[in-house]
Amino acid sequence: MSRLPSRRALLTGASATAAAAMLGGCDRLGNAAWFQRTLKTGEDANLFVQRLLLTERSLAPEYTAADLSPWFKPNGTEDPPDKDYKALAKGKFAKYRLEVGGLVEAPFGLSLADLRKLPARTQITRHDCVEGWSAIGQWTGVPLADLLTRAKLKPEARYVVFHCADTMDQGNPLEGGGDGAETDAAAPAGNANPAMTKQSGGGESRTDSGGQQASEESAVSGGAPVRYYESIDLVDAFHPQTILAYDLNGKALPIANGAPLRLRVERNLGYKQAKYVMRIEVVEGFAHLGEGKGGYWEDQGYAWYAGI
Repeated sequence: MSRLPSRRALLTGASATAAAAMLGGCDRLGNAAWFQRTLKTGEDANLFVQRLLLTERSLAPEYTAADLSPWFKPNGTEDPPDKDYKALAKGKFAKYRLEVGGLVEAPFGLSLADLRKLPARTQITRHDCVEGWSAIGQWTGVPLADLLTRAKLKPEARYVVFHCADTMDQGNPLEGGGDGAETDAAAPAGNANPAMTKQSGGGESRTDSGGQQASEESAVSGGAPVRYYESIDLVDAFHPQTILAYDLNGKALPIANGAPLRLRVERNLGYKQAKYVMRIEVVEGFAHLGEGKGGYWEDQGYAWYAGI
């Protein structure tokens, strides 16, 4: 099965591609609204090259049931300790409600039962973690584009932010790589979750979405809780493979994999696949969120764009 160009290959050829594009005359690209916004926000060459080479609807590879991994390894948080989340989980998420708001004309909320009644997409795709492991799983969920269309985005809308249930803790710097992570995605020394040094999965490096979260007590003692969040732009948000998944391999999403709802944005690395999604906020920018960089790990130094 053919694959899209790898992220590393795209980056390796970034300079040559950009030069060739300019020599060939890229008036169409230069006049594109998304490209002008990208220049203003200073995004990296990876975003420039990937959007140049791939159409907005280019698909990530999809596989067959025979390719499914025997076990889909959980990434990041595996069981949020937050009281509200635990209450929802105890009730099998019967009282869960996804809120959609921000820069929209028609904000709304939907229960998990409501979400399951909407038109769904099922796809078998590969999850690529910056730690160096991959897994193939079958995901079923609601296309994010359908929810955003229902909400009626305002003209100034540029990004979609996913607010999650798991509380993270601020603390000691990360302890460097050595895990084979790509350099532009690896987190430098900075403010990170000290409870991520051990994961229930067993000793993975701390370079994916969320990590083993801090206990409820440490989050409180450290001040206001910092909850996991992530964001994507409207190009990825309206991509046909971007879904809010509630099933994994034909069964209800396990807690360890992000129940009741997680983002699948298939052309991105694992840390962009937000788990335990509680609220969607459409925004023009990130200044009011965290450190203003668009995501929990981005606030620690990760690249905002994680396309593969």
